[in-house]
Amino acid sequence: MQDSNTFYNQEKEQHKTEAKRLFKQLTSLSLARLVVFVAVAIGVYVTFNNAKIAIAIALVGIVVFVYLLSKYTDLKYQHKLKKALIAINEEELKIASGDFKERETGLQYQNPNHTFSLDIDLFGKGSFFQFINRTATEEGTKALVNALTANNIENINLRQDAIKELANKPKWRQHFEAVASLIKTETPAVQIIEWLQAHKSFLPKTMRMLPVAFTIGSAIILFLAIFEVLSFLFLGYWLLVGLGISGIYLKKINILAANTDQVKDVFKQYASLLQQIESENFSTSLLKEKQAYIAQEEKKASLIFKQFSKNLDALDNRNNLIAAIFGNGFFLSDLKNAYAIEQWIAQYKTTVAHWFEVVSFFDAYNTFGAYAFNHPDYVFPEIVSNNIVIEAKDLGHPLLDASKRVTSDLTITDQQFFIVTGANMAGKSTFLRTVSLHIVMANVGLPICASTSTYNPIKLITSMRTSDSLTDDSSYFFSELTRLKFIVDALQDDRYFIILDEILKGTNSTDKAIGSRKFVEKLVSKNAIGIIATHDLSLCEIEKELEEVKNYYFDAEIINDELFFDYKLKKGICQNMNASFLLKKMEIV
Repeated sequence: MQDSNTFYNQEKEQHKTEAKRLFKQLTSLSLARLVVFVAVAIGVYVTFNNAKIAIAIALVGIVVFVYLLSKYTDLKYQHKLKKALIAINEEELKIASGDFKERETGLQYQNPNHTFSLDIDLFGKGSFFQFINRTATEEGTKALVNALTANNIENINLRQDAIKELANKPKWRQHFEAVASLIKTETPAVQIIEWLQAHKSFLPKTMRMLPVAFTIGSAIILFLAIFEVLSFLFLGYWLLVGLGISGIYLKKINILAANTDQVKDVFKQYASLLQQIESENFSTSLLKEKQAYIAQEEKKASLIFKQFSKNLDALDNRNNLIAAIFGNGFFLSDLKNAYAIEQWIAQYKTTVAHWFEVVSFFDAYNTFGAYAFNHPDYVFPEIVSNNIVIEAKDLGHPLLDASKRVTSDLTITDQQFFIVTGANMAGKSTFLRTVSLHIVMANVGLPICASTSTYNPIKLITSMRTSDSLTDDSSYFFSELTRLKFIVDALQDDRYFIILDEILKGTNSTDKAIGSRKFVEKLVSKNAIGIIATHDLSLCEIEKELEEVKNYYFDAEIINDELFFDYKLKKGICQNMNASFLLKKMEIV
């Protein structure tokens, strides 16, 4: 696989070159439009006394001007697309250099009642979400969050295959992201779906043909007025009749227009993104399955969305006063456009949710594909169903600088429980988060920061960060107990990998030691699998009594009055603690 930074630099420079070329073309077209306008104005002025020639010049000028304007609009979109692609590649290079902490944090997705999202830096400043997120739509972001927090251990191989395929389509992924970024939307997809499904049609079926018949009538009356068969005054009466018919439904059409005005940009965006999905060839089963969702109608979903978007734009033209008066007076345009919208809603309102879901899925999985592409040295876990739960070599935390990252080997089998001791700052908490992320990423289908990984899928549950709540009148200790009960209750219904960090901090040391011991024994009796980090060395005595419990530690050494850490996981019990040394070293005591 191509080096990601090399790819991003090449793409950035290529898009910059193309953006400059497009800008020159846009400048030329702007000048050409000005020349045409001036030439037509001069031509009409010179030939003003010859009406036929003047009209011919004006008509030709209008046609050429409209063509140039259309060409300019198309090139302007392409120029904006190239600028978006430049920004995407520049952003990738920034993130690769470690500069990502000003990006969206996703802190709003942190949930203290979730099985693990609060504890493992999944969301927030410097989080895994902040580092990995490449979604371009609000619904895609939600789909990404749902995937990261789902604790889904089914069909991991299918997700791995899909992510591998998308990793090998970097240009397609970037184009999808760029297209999505060009249209800013304010109305959430879920709100649109609710509106579509709740909408009650108010126009009768006669509105299918009435605007057509009325338009024909307008043309006939105009023709007769031109040839003086009828007075032009009659055309005015006909205009009033049209406005009267339109006025019968004016209030309801106003409400419909207010709703459609909020969603038209969304349908423009999704039409473009659906087209990107439809036009790509996918080989893996999950991606092909999602693609098939948008190919079940008589025509492509993107074309259906584009048609609806055109209907919405047509109704939006009523905001032009002149167009509204003459359009409704002679063509019943509001009724025609509103009827087309209602017919679309009636036909597709139950299908739209599936199409939105497909776009959100690809938006989220583009993030996973980008992550796999950016880390070709990471490994996709081999999914097994034997006694091994995790067997990983050179396991490290993916957010640590690769040049400074210290890795460890980890092998933990079914029903084993590790007690990890260690000095302050020796790496215990980082290790717990590393193992947690291994489980979360493996369940999602992502590659792991390790040289090899064998994994028997398991759900994750943690207790690493607990806080008191003044609003709920909860003490810190009670919050801890509530979390531990949550873990025990969860074990009644499913199999979990449990990660605990220094539990029962809210009580005295003796009580804490007794309580921690009893809790670990409780977990072992339930055949639980997991790791607990602690400073309480007395907890390590359980290894002598229970075969399932194993002791590991992180060490620290004081050499020449300096503290050194190797951050390596070792078997046994830590003997070197450093709190007193640090207090003295920092001149606190």
